[in-house]
Amino acid sequence: MTWVESLQAAIDYMEDHLLDDLSMKSIAQHVNFSVFHFQRTFAILTDISVGDYVRRRRLTLAAHELTKSNTKVIDLAYKYGYETPEAFSKAFRRQHGVSPTEARKYTGKLKSYNRLVVQVNLKGADPMNYKIVERDAFKVAGVKREFSLINEQNQVGIPKMWDDVHADGTNDLLFKLNNGPIKGVLGVCVDKSSKAIDYWIGTAYEGNISDGLSVLEIPASKWAVFEVRGPMPDAMQKVWKQIFSEWFPSSSYEHAGTPELEVYSDEDPSCPDLYSEIWIPIK
Repeated sequence: MTWVESLQAAIDYMEDHLLDDLSMKSIAQHVNFSVFHFQRTFAILTDISVGDYVRRRRLTLAAHELTKSNTKVIDLAYKYGYETPEAFSKAFRRQHGVSPTEARKYTGKLKSYNRLVVQVNLKGADPMNYKIVERDAFKVAGVKREFSLINEQNQVGIPKMWDDVHADGTNDLLFKLNNGPIKGVLGVCVDKSSKAIDYWIGTAYEGNISDGLSVLEIPASKWAVFEVRGPMPDAMQKVWKQIFSEWFPSSSYEHAGTPELEVYSDEDPSCPDLYSEIWIPIK
């Protein structure tokens, strides 16, 4: 099964179990993804999180049922995964702009989020500059934090971590230490379990580690190295989407399953011609 087929299978699984107690772990295991890689790939390709997709679909179905049946609001709340009618009504209004009671009276418009179907873009309209390189194992010196994957808390925590390392001078220190095979400061995600990841901000470094930094060893790998041009974060997000929607489906490579790297220079992140890289381990 290709990763595109796996993603569609995951969507089908979610749709078949929308009324069940869905967990990220159960969805990812169904298609043999790690929780982190499934969560991130889904968000890159759809521009929404897994949790948001499930929530939107449940509330779409709830609205349909509300307008076509006499089922009590309290019963709909429990059916679609809410612990109280109040929580259901609040979520319903946030999505549809009207309360469940108003929707039943056909007051106002309802918002429908339809079932997703994965479509791969093979046009390649925007060229991608990349190279294939092989690197021996190397060490990264840096700081790490553990982030929970539950409710996708990592997506909030990681940008905050970058703000912190810029504010406390760690980012400047890492640029000064950089003497390894990759130039720049790195962002690295490392799977820990189905519930958490370690995120590292570091730099390739050979020598004794001090200054309160930790060490991560990156295994010897073959890498696809993609050029990123433009201001952050939009340019980086655009290339990630191209990689998964265009490059992987049209290449003979597979993801090797080890950590990926985002490589940042010390240029102004808002520079229109900022140069960055994405390193993906391949096989």
